[in-house]
Amino acid sequence: MVDKALKRGPVHVLKGNEPAYVIMAEEQYRELSEQYRKSYVSRIRRSLKDLKEGRVRRVTAQTLIDELGLET
Repeated sequence: MVDKALKRGPVHVLKGNEPAYVIMAEEQYRELSEQYRKSYVSRIRRSLKDLKEGRVRRVTAQTLIDELGLET
């Protein structure tokens, strides 16, 4: 039954009428994990490049909150 459903893609399992789990084929999971890893590494590399090239400034959390207007 699960194999048949997986032929159409990931299977979403509801719990209390709300999405709770996703069942997917192992190959799909590996592909998704690899895409995530590549994306993560890419973001880290871009961040390190920004740091090296001086495009980073250090501020307190409160300064950032104030600049973004996050407190009402």
